[in-house]
Amino acid sequence: MLTKRSILRFEKMKETFFIILGLIFLSFSVLIFSSIIFHMLMEGYSRLDPSFFFRYSSHYPERAGIFPAWVGSLCIISVVFIVSVPVGIISSIYLEEFAPKNFFLSILEVNLANLAGVPSIVYGLLGLSLFVYHLHLGRTIISAGLTLSLLVLPIIVVTAREAISQVPNSLREAAYALGATKWEVIKHHVVPYALPNIVTGVILALSRALSETAPLVAIGAAAFLRFLPESPIHLNFPFFNMRWLYSEFSSLPLQVFNWTNRPERGFQINAAAASLVLIIMTFFLNAASVFLRYHLRKKLKR
Repeated sequence: MLTKRSILRFEKMKETFFIILGLIFLSFSVLIFSSIIFHMLMEGYSRLDPSFFFRYSSHYPERAGIFPAWVGSLCIISVVFIVSVPVGIISSIYLEEFAPKNFFLSILEVNLANLAGVPSIVYGLLGLSLFVYHLHLGRTIISAGLTLSLLVLPIIVVTAREAISQVPNSLREAAYALGATKWEVIKHHVVPYALPNIVTGVILALSRALSETAPLVAIGAAAFLRFLPESPIHLNFPFFNMRWLYSEFSSLPLQVFNWTNRPERGFQINAAAASLVLIIMTFFLNAASVFLRYHLRKKLKR
């Protein structure tokens, strides 16, 4: 018959075994990721000079750069941010705070969870059919931005709803007891409390959009460009130019994809250098999410 001490010892052994197993798998993952980074660093470090960032595409690897690619990526991410973030956050607030809890909401929740896991190429085909052919937006920045917005929108809605659902009901009840309306409770208490996790989910979703290649390939983004989109800012009134949304574009993931398909050794080095730039951009986005979450939580405790 097992004594209480032997049961506790057995549970402690299971806990220790799980911790060791987790550390082994974590170390294995870090080792693989570090080896990939090290390989790209050894391959592409020699190309990471200022001229590489401000040269256009070329048929000669030593003259090729990523200027149109990283500018195109920033333009696309700007569209994704403007479209998906407000729609995603407002939708999550409505679904969590206002929508009636019925059968249709349950179906919607299941569909949102499924859409968050749909392969990105499916969104690329959807964007090609809807934005390029039916709405006649062409193979442009706005088509790419709207397609990637559809890709990350379920992720933003799911993560924002999860963040809002973690707000304690006691906080809502205390605000109602002081005479606040439902909208005042949401605006001044629920959203500020959930904002750190919402911001983290938004930035991680933007990181995924930044690194996506398949939807852009499906849309038909240009892999070779010798020009930049028009500037969104003009010196003349009204100072904004929307024609940049209808420009052809490239992106960093697509540029890497194109260079890796070239047989020349120089293009493989260029692909490694561009991959490093993409990883650094993604790293800074993730670092920004950690910093903003820490800053907002610290501000919330004051």
